Amino acid sequence: MSSGNDRQSGALSKPTFSEEQASALMESVFGLKASRVQALPSYDDQNFHVYITKTKDSPTEYVLKISNTETSKNPDLVEVQNHIVMFLKAAGFPTASVCCTKEDSTTSLVSVDSGSEIKSYLVRLLTYLPGRPIAEIPISPQLLYEIGKLAANLDKSLEKFHHPKLSSLHRENFIWNLKNVPLLEKYLYALGQNRNREIVEQVIHLFKEEVMTKLSHFRE
Repeated sequence: MSSGNDRQSGALSKPTFSEEQASALMESVFGLKASRVQALPSYDDQNFHVYITKTKDSPTEYVLKISNTETSKNPDLVEVQNHIVMFLKAAGFPTASVCCTKEDSTTSLVSVDSGSEIKSYLVRLLTYLPGRPIAEIPISPQLLYEIGKLAANLDKSLEKFHHPKLSSLHRENFIWNLKNVPLLEKYLYALGQNRNREIVEQVIHLFKEEVMTKLSHFRE
């Protein structure tokens, strides 16, 4: 998951590992030999779809996640994220499984000499969860209903989640937090001058008027 505070700073701290380096990490950190590695889309982290030679009772596809340098400075955040994934998995949600390193940890801090400085990246591994992005399939009222139902069930389940480092999730100016919708105003230029921009501007305005004034009534 990305830090999301600022697109430019996120891009500057984004990892730039090659597929060969990702394959080497799989073996050195997780003890798994990759047969094929493919880069996946990402925002300011780096993700790889990794295939390994089939072994008895073990998955053959994984997602190697390499956090950007800013997120890597906050290992508590990544630890909580991992525990949330494990919690939801145990509750029956269709999530990936968190894999352990050779040292039986859910993350590993990897240092890389970039030439001018040493950069550190948190690395973790999840099992690959097959599926198709919603953007690639026809949208129907029934599908939207199922998505809403799943989101509601997930929200209710997370009310029962507890972790001593849960506060690490509360980050100021985190752009992916819905209460920070007004922060999107500085990115409106990316839409140019068209109808889509007008719609987004209206949504942000309504959010300020109708939601921001009532935030104190919402559960964090």
